[in-house]
Amino acid sequence: MQFGIFSVGDVTTDPTTGRTPTEAERIKAMVTIATKAEEVGLDVFATGEHHNPPFVPSSPTTMLGYIAAQTERLILSTSTTLITTNDPVKIAEDFAMLQHLADGRVDLMMGRGNTGPVYPWFGQDIRQGIPLAIENYHLLHRLWREDVVDWEGKFRTPLQGFTSTPRPLDGAPPFVWHGSIRSPEIAEQAAYYGDGFFANNIFWPKEHFQRLIQLYRRRYEHYGHGSADQAIVGLGGQVFMRKNSQDAVKEFRPYFDNAPVYGQGPSLEEFTRETPLTVGSPQEVIERTLQFRDYFGDYQRQLFLVDHAGLPLKTVLEQLDLLGEEVVPVLRKEFEALRPSHVPASAPSHLELVAANDAKKTEANR
Repeated sequence: MQFGIFSVGDVTTDPTTGRTPTEAERIKAMVTIATKAEEVGLDVFATGEHHNPPFVPSSPTTMLGYIAAQTERLILSTSTTLITTNDPVKIAEDFAMLQHLADGRVDLMMGRGNTGPVYPWFGQDIRQGIPLAIENYHLLHRLWREDVVDWEGKFRTPLQGFTSTPRPLDGAPPFVWHGSIRSPEIAEQAAYYGDGFFANNIFWPKEHFQRLIQLYRRRYEHYGHGSADQAIVGLGGQVFMRKNSQDAVKEFRPYFDNAPVYGQGPSLEEFTRETPLTVGSPQEVIERTLQFRDYFGDYQRQLFLVDHAGLPLKTVLEQLDLLGEEVVPVLRKEFEALRPSHVPASAPSHLELVAANDAKKTEANR
């Protein structure tokens, strides 16, 4: 199973000191967090994509390319790439380039985004969010798999005899996740293509995500990609840890209460009871995360949000130490012991995608 962290890249005032980091400080902190993730033995670093304050990651492939040069093993991903407001041609080119630079250590998560004003900034209409996601991904899927593409759709100018460059590394496009917090159409899309489905399991009660994941699994099997329990599922999660759970609650409370995303709403206690947010000891994080399997079945990727709400870099790095030293080793062992042998342990690697691609070509030539 793959474990990692994802960042939304918010620039938020630390409520305990009143200090707000500069954009440069926040960007460089995200790079430090990514390299620390590899150092402590995590598998994945994923960055969000935002085009509005108070967020800084407007160019994910720029950041991930920089991180690729400073890491050797870390999988570089997104959380998410905006399939609605980005041109599919540019996504195809940018991530193929990143593949080459990172020697294949790349996948990405497609999403519609949750900031309405972004759509008109890029010439789109939020009311067309679902149709945009479906059409744009269909084009992207073809651009990575066909050397010459003729295309005509509703939301962009036609393409005639177009070749996206560079071509995907070794002829194998990056693995794609489709991220959603509410849309069954996106679960259906992920199942249709045999891609991964990432339930951003951070805000809503488990029953909501159970329905989405169950739909994805059923449709994955329907389209002939494998049995329902072999579908590739990823989950989000939020944690804040200290050795003593009371210390964790006391320290995190002002950050929770003032966070732009969920501040001024339910209490910390209500939020941790009703959503996957876990604030406590490493053992509590282990126990809570293991429950995810009971709710959703065996899954392949777990990403944690640890660097939001104004938390200082020093504190975030301490969270990563706890994840790497005390939490993830136990979770790896426990999840592996429970996983049936026919269920994938993780999302496919670049080498596995290359082998599968070669096998399809061999079969087609028989």
